[in-house]
Amino acid sequence: MEEIPLVHTRPLANNQQSISDSTAAKPQRVINLKSFFSQNRVRYTQLDSSEPDSDNEIITKPHSNSKCCCSHCCFSAHKLTMCFNSCNCLGKSKGFEARTIYIGKSTELNRHRYPKNVVRNQKYSIFTFIPIVLFQQFAVFLNLYFLVMALSQFIPSIRIGLLYTYWAPLAFVITVTMLREAYDDFKRYLRDKELNSQLYKILTYDGIRMVPSSQLKVSDVIIIEKNQRVPADIVLLKTSEKSGTCFIRTDQLDGETDWKLRVAVSTTQNSEKISDLLDIGAQIYAEKPQLRINAFEGIFIRNDAEKTQEPLSIENTLWSNTVLASGTAYGAIIYTGCETRSVMNTSKPSNKIGLLDEEINNLTKLLFTAVVLLSLVMVALKGFHGPWYRYLFRFILLFSYIIPISLRVNIDMAKTVYSWFIQHDKEIPNTLVRSSTMSEEMGRISYMLSDKTGTLTQNEMVFKRLHLGTVSFGSDSMDEIMHHLLISFRQQTPNKNQPMIMRRTIVTRIRDAIEALALCHNVTPVYEANMAEILNKPVDEMGEEVKDLRVTYQASSPDEIALVSWTESIGLTLIKRDLNSMLLRGPQNELLEYDILQLFPFTSETKRMGIIIKDKQTDEIVFFLKGADTVMQSIVQYNDWLNEECSNMAREGLRTLVVAKKILSQEQYLEFEQRLTKAKLSIQDRNQKIQNAIESLEKDLELLCLTGVEDKLQTNVRTTLETLRNAGVKIWMLTGDKLETATCIAKSSKLVSRDQDIYTFKPIESRDDARNEMNNFRRKVDTALVILGESLETVLKFYEQEFIEIVVNCPAVVVCRCSPTQKAQVVHLLKKYAKGRILAIGDGGNDVSMIQAAHVGVGIQGKEGVQASLAADFSITQFSHVARLILVHGRNSYKRSASLSQFVMHRGLIISIIQAIFSSVFYYASISLYQGFLLVGYATVYTMFPVFSLVLDKDVSPQIALTYPELYKELTKGRSLSYKTFLLWVLISIYQGAAIIYGSLLLFEQDFNHIVAITFTALILTELLMVGLTVRSWHFLMIVAMMLSLICYIFSLLIFRDFFDAEFIQSIEFGWKVIVITLVSCLPLYILKCIRIKFSPPNYAKLMQSHGK
Repeated sequence: MEEIPLVHTRPLANNQQSISDSTAAKPQRVINLKSFFSQNRVRYTQLDSSEPDSDNEIITKPHSNSKCCCSHCCFSAHKLTMCFNSCNCLGKSKGFEARTIYIGKSTELNRHRYPKNVVRNQKYSIFTFIPIVLFQQFAVFLNLYFLVMALSQFIPSIRIGLLYTYWAPLAFVITVTMLREAYDDFKRYLRDKELNSQLYKILTYDGIRMVPSSQLKVSDVIIIEKNQRVPADIVLLKTSEKSGTCFIRTDQLDGETDWKLRVAVSTTQNSEKISDLLDIGAQIYAEKPQLRINAFEGIFIRNDAEKTQEPLSIENTLWSNTVLASGTAYGAIIYTGCETRSVMNTSKPSNKIGLLDEEINNLTKLLFTAVVLLSLVMVALKGFHGPWYRYLFRFILLFSYIIPISLRVNIDMAKTVYSWFIQHDKEIPNTLVRSSTMSEEMGRISYMLSDKTGTLTQNEMVFKRLHLGTVSFGSDSMDEIMHHLLISFRQQTPNKNQPMIMRRTIVTRIRDAIEALALCHNVTPVYEANMAEILNKPVDEMGEEVKDLRVTYQASSPDEIALVSWTESIGLTLIKRDLNSMLLRGPQNELLEYDILQLFPFTSETKRMGIIIKDKQTDEIVFFLKGADTVMQSIVQYNDWLNEECSNMAREGLRTLVVAKKILSQEQYLEFEQRLTKAKLSIQDRNQKIQNAIESLEKDLELLCLTGVEDKLQTNVRTTLETLRNAGVKIWMLTGDKLETATCIAKSSKLVSRDQDIYTFKPIESRDDARNEMNNFRRKVDTALVILGESLETVLKFYEQEFIEIVVNCPAVVVCRCSPTQKAQVVHLLKKYAKGRILAIGDGGNDVSMIQAAHVGVGIQGKEGVQASLAADFSITQFSHVARLILVHGRNSYKRSASLSQFVMHRGLIISIIQAIFSSVFYYASISLYQGFLLVGYATVYTMFPVFSLVLDKDVSPQIALTYPELYKELTKGRSLSYKTFLLWVLISIYQGAAIIYGSLLLFEQDFNHIVAITFTALILTELLMVGLTVRSWHFLMIVAMMLSLICYIFSLLIFRDFFDAEFIQSIEFGWKVIVITLVSCLPLYILKCIRIKFSPPNYAKLMQSHGK
């Protein structure tokens, strides 16, 4: 097949004009579409001359030799037909496919059916709600068990009571759960409805009309206003700015709070009328939907008289859920609904199950085993004759209350109460609980993995030091720098006496360094709207207002804002910036104009950023470059001070940047521009070719200066880390920063205490290196570890288990140059090899994977955005709040849930023991001692409120928990809920159940109802007194709950005469028998508790006594 190159004209990259004569002809660009579309699995054929040659006509004729299993979507342009096969050609990508979009013609020419632009976060629909919720509920062993028990009551031969005895509790549990799920899903529905009904302007052939977000379609031309959310993925066609640029906020997409620059397609930006966007008959080829939010490849094809084509990249796009921060934007929709980058990157995190929930589930299975064994024993004692299997099932039904159905409800309701306590704690304001199921997990934390920047530090940069090689300037010598800068600008004035050569050398070097810092960045000044008109005028027409103009700065990095703010403080101020130029104000209020010829943003791969500017005052072209010392050392000219000074600044806890420059001649720049433009127009390996072109400039640069910026520590970081360390929590810091800076922050923040040594792993490249370093570190005692991310990866490759087993005993670990993937990997390794629960805390989008992988994730609402906060289980406003979250709320939640769960089990065990003894005494009869209403009332109104009031209990006050963090160490051992404590409660239940039933039988007279009245009343009183025995600190609501339950029971005694003998329960005989039985069941336990507290008090009791509480 013949290759047909398409020739088109395109302006220079980044919408820049060449520095050559503006009248020169624009260079011709050739895109090899065969190479491009073959790379993207796109088929194309040459049209026969007899076929239509209309730019807007669809050719649906398939290839004769094609074996595609779906229809082809073709377009004709310059006698070229392209066919997209969603199966063979697109690699079977789950329905996602590349597309050709005809702008403004969603119905006529876009034959593919794309997803609706609907936001849907609901879990259920009207038809699926009941089936799905019921399936989820009965997938839980506890609920399934009671469902089987309830269904068995429809069989007359094994029915042992009224239907509501089993169905009422089960229905209550399921109804509460369904109401909660319905409420949560209804709130999601309202949020979705609000988003889907937001109105947007779209451009049509009939003019501008308003449509809701849910009705937007691929190829629609949408108009986005300032501060409006972008509802779908669009290609930017035109903006209200002459330069064709706009800024967007992406914090809801990638977690970054900086404004990002976007550029409109140059050929449409130059359109005079908005309606031209529809009249030019343009097409957009867009790649298939991808997960990558920082990359995009496409082609814009104009089919009118100009016949131009233009490559599209990420800078030409606005992704869904970003917000337009400036001006008005016009764009063509290319992806909607589930194909948008935002939705594709929204993954549902795995459901976290707390350790306490797992322990309760195991105990529930143990109770089920006990029910079956007890039933078998009863049948065996009765004898395996007759329909013994029927008796077995009836006994299982009788003893089913051993497994309390209310356990799950009580625990879930308790978690809700804990969340309320956390969110209403005035000591940690604005704390949010996003996952209420994780409250108890914070009471068992053994490891805390923390980010550094923005978490331990404030991500608030302050310029501290400028080093020029021979001289260093600190915070106390800024006046001297201002003086040198002022002299430098005065020297430009004619007829001025030249200063001494040495003085001029220092002055010149200072000016070069400060100019580089004021120009080499991606900072945008922000000012009031009324100043925009003044700043858009030519420089010589700007009034005096510019001299007093005050601006604020917005940038992708706080470091850059700190540097530009510092240059402003010493006299060189950035007051205007657009895509093509910058305007500075000098120390004498002179205005300095610079053209931006090229800009090379900072990336995590290159670790540097550069800019090529042209000084309009001198016509000098300069390439400025700044970056990390590790990459800049090989770029700058030889020097003997850079390494040493970088290490010195790092030891002071400063973040360093190396700044350099290179002066270019016009011929050098033109040659570079041609190489760069050619690389940008490449289809294959475009990014690599662009980087190669840039690196051709990065040779033998003149070293200007080294800067040091301080990242302030968060409030009370030192005391918080020391408190957690005393609580037995081992703290690891995972950061992308350099080794020296991270080590310094670890020391200054008290992550590593003064009496601890630090061992730094040497760079590891082989198995032998890893083994030697591990052997060296194994000999250290009470030593913190510092290791590079690359070395960690190498060690884990050869000695994964051995390395983790060594470092889990370290008091602190610092991993430097750590990628987000490595952070999550460390979490998974700790979960795999270490015992204990892991908490991860961070504030940036790069911490999300670590936060979601940990047992408990805590996000800080910081300057790096809200993505970490949204992904976390708990959201806090500053790092110091995590201590109270763990030591106070985590402790209370775990202790309370442990007591509550065991007490609920005790409540079911004691009544089942009474039933078992009753059946054994009466010849193993499988009949129920208590009628259905009493059983239901026992688990609800008679005991529910006092038992649930245990969520208000606490063993120590918050002040003591924070003052004596050593108390927290006991919780990590899990002794509050264990098989030992469970067995103790089983023994208590057996004793109390036996005391109640045997006491009643000893006092038995003639009427069976007397046994029921005495045992049930003693049982209720025993439960209320046991709550008092369990409580460690009283709350007035506990007393209210007890009184309410007691009143309800007394009231029912008087009303339900079918269950109780009214005359008997009003007699003195009833009263003294109940009191005696209750004392026998409870008094020995109270005596034992008093003896234990007297002779072997727990630690918390000692502290409470010492503080007079």
